[in-house]
Amino acid sequence: MYREELRAAFSMIELTFVIVVIGILAAIALPRFGATADTAYLSKAKSTIITVRNAIKNERQRRILRGDYTGITDLSLDSSGGTSTNVFDHFNADGDGNYARVFDYPVPACSGTQRACWVKNNNTYSYRFPDASDGKADFVLSSNRLDCSSDTTDCQKIIR
Repeated sequence: MYREELRAAFSMIELTFVIVVIGILAAIALPRFGATADTAYLSKAKSTIITVRNAIKNERQRRILRGDYTGITDLSLDSSGGTSTNVFDHFNADGDGNYARVFDYPVPACSGTQRACWVKNNNTYSYRFPDASDGKADFVLSSNRLDCSSDTTDCQKIIR
């Protein structure tokens, strides 16, 4: 009976083997989780830029169908045409003075040194990448279009 009680426990070699296997799996999995977060941020930025471009097209179409050829020159105004704390909030006024929404839920601007978010400076809408070393991708609003600025390599990270 004494021998059976001893055999019921794990040996030190078995425990060491299990710990080594768990360590190897953790060493493989943890870097993948970090990369997954960056990929998620870029996917969100890509989705945002696609949605903004579609919203610009739709607003332009609505204006043309009403016989209003007022160009789209701003995407970050509040509902009365004032400065908004959001990057994508309301379009500039149409010919009737209406400020249509870009999104139902506006995209807030970065605060301070925040990363993985949008910033507006004049007619340039910039996405700050999650990793500070990657910099930012600049999109310029002109001629009713939101296009990459001259630095297309950073934009390609989002658009591709």
